Amino acid sequence: MKTINTDVLVVGAGPAGLTAAALLAREGIDALTLSKYGTANAPRAHITNQRAMEIFRDLGMEEAVKARALPQALMGNQVFATSFAGRELSRMMGWGAGDDRVGEYRAASPTAMCNIAQHVLEPIMLERARELGADIRMQHEVLSVSETSDGVIAHVQPRNGDPGFRVTAQYAIGCDGGRTTVGRDGGFEYEGEAGIGDAVTVWIDADLSKYTAHRSGALFFTITPGTEDLVGVWTCVEPWKEWSTIFLRPGLEPNNLDEAAVIDSIRAAIGDDDVDFTVKKISPWQFNHVVASTYRRGRLFIAGDAAHRHPPANGLGSNTSMQDSYNLAWKLALVLRGKAGDALLDTYSAERQPVGRQIVDRANASALDMLGYFAAVGLSPDMSPAEVDARLATLFGPDGEALRVRMLEAMHVSNTQFNALGVELGQRYTSSAVRADDAEPPAPRRDPELHYAASTYPGSPLPHAWLTIGNTNVSTLDVCDYGRFTLITGAGGQPWLDAAAAVSRELGVEIEALRLSLGQDINDVYGHWMHRREVTDGGCVLVRPDRIVAWRAHEAVADSHAALRDTMRAILHHPAVYTGALASAGARA
Repeated sequence: MKTINTDVLVVGAGPAGLTAAALLAREGIDALTLSKYGTANAPRAHITNQRAMEIFRDLGMEEAVKARALPQALMGNQVFATSFAGRELSRMMGWGAGDDRVGEYRAASPTAMCNIAQHVLEPIMLERARELGADIRMQHEVLSVSETSDGVIAHVQPRNGDPGFRVTAQYAIGCDGGRTTVGRDGGFEYEGEAGIGDAVTVWIDADLSKYTAHRSGALFFTITPGTEDLVGVWTCVEPWKEWSTIFLRPGLEPNNLDEAAVIDSIRAAIGDDDVDFTVKKISPWQFNHVVASTYRRGRLFIAGDAAHRHPPANGLGSNTSMQDSYNLAWKLALVLRGKAGDALLDTYSAERQPVGRQIVDRANASALDMLGYFAAVGLSPDMSPAEVDARLATLFGPDGEALRVRMLEAMHVSNTQFNALGVELGQRYTSSAVRADDAEPPAPRRDPELHYAASTYPGSPLPHAWLTIGNTNVSTLDVCDYGRFTLITGAGGQPWLDAAAAVSRELGVEIEALRLSLGQDINDVYGHWMHRREVTDGGCVLVRPDRIVAWRAHEAVADSHAALRDTMRAILHHPAVYTGALASAGARA
């Protein structure tokens, strides 16, 4: 049997796998990515948040994604109605597009979120990964994966009938979805409950411009009595003529998958018999509340749906999956090059598993939050037309004030689904790849699920601030690089610049030191960084390749070289003997 040798085997080429493939290729790591299928054959995931867009920006594909996406400005209206042509019940602004949130979203990141269907996004990711040198082979099924004393062995069967072959690798990443082979063969254990309830997604061609263009949004909700459906959740794929629609029945009971029944649901939800439509694909699925107990077992890792499974509420699935790979790839690169110890790889699970648990809990809670709105509206599938008319007359009539208040309050509970900036951007890592200082983490001043508070507290994402280099505006995220650590200091930070150069030579790990301040070559001309850095001009902020703050010194220290050297050794579990003790070198005096 033919054997292919590589350093990293990536199983699966969805958002997590393609992100890993692209990053490993750019870092010059020998990796092979195998997928049982091709790119996505249906819209699937679509909400793409700012953290994912930051990854695309890093990979040089942000503009290509934006060119095919519904922009944030058109995503805002979440419409609730009896049908597209029927009675509108209420609206709310989502995804940060409302006047009350748009500034907060803009200040949080150099990127903007967008709406792009997975079957459109994945070919863009695939093309970019291959441009970066990734070896990605579609239609190759990984039948089994096993760990040996010094590596991983996988048996592979091409789906075109060619002879099977074996792959040996140092490590394998399972990005192979809910039916993960890596998770199964690696003995990964899962917490939670699968198969909580049923739903069906229907991919539809239907020109609904006259009902949507004037109230554009990523989602349109239909609550249509007289059908068997509790709700239809219509996701815009291509404005305003292509849709990916979830139909849910009361109690999440199984849907009738007969095409005639599905067509009846579509026709009722549109509410206009003159609108022609075509059913492109019917896909049943189940609600899950599942997260892996650990994301690493020996030389095997899992990411994406192989690690966490939940309903699509909040649009967290593919975004979280890509961030899994963004956390892991640089760590694998350093370990494979002998620049970091194996224990660095343990921090992948330590950092990402709590995020997976958070988003699984949040997505399921958001799905339940919607039930309060449906109850307040008071429309149910078994109501007759006369009963519907009577309910709406009461709801919108002179005696319906209490009902209207209740309905709108229930709707605004869903801000934790549609405007959850803190959930999307606000994760903070705790692991041995982060060196916390003696300061306490900043206490949230507002709801941490709704609002994101930028901070340089170690473990936090590097705050975005606009800077200038010459005549060009750049973000703090842009001056960092995935292939290195970055040390940011101010006008008074020359000792940190010298320390970074010396420690880079000693450890063989690149640390790019930047003097970032008003009037410097990297010019904090707006003063935004000064207000967000939380250190003095003589302090520093050490940033990991994945734009996470690894450590900071609030001010100058007596021996900056020793402080930085010992910090880097501790973070990387560097093979060199760790000789320093840095309990409080970065603490505020």
